Amino acid sequence: MAGKGILAGLPWWVTWVVVPVILIAVFGGLIATAVGFLVSLLFKVLIAAALIAGVIYLVRRFTGSSSSSSSSSKSDW
Repeated sequence: MAGKGILAGLPWWVTWVVVPVILIAVFGGLIATAVGFLVSLLFKVLIAAALIAGVIYLVRRFTGSSSSSSSSSKSDW
C-alpha cells in the first residue's frame, strides 16, 4: 500500500510509462541475462528430449526386428 501512496498524486503516464522505462533501463541487463538463460535452458531440454526419444526409437526398432518374440519384449516395458 505504500507504493500507491507514493504514486497517488502523479499523472497516469508517470506510473505506466516513466517508471517501467526507468526499471528496464536500470535492470535491463539483468532481465536480458535471465531471459537468455531460460531460453538456453529450454532449448537444451528440448534437444535432450529429442535425442533420448531418438535413441529409444532406434533401440526399439532394431531390437524388435532382430528378436523373434516381440510380444514378450513389449510386455517387459
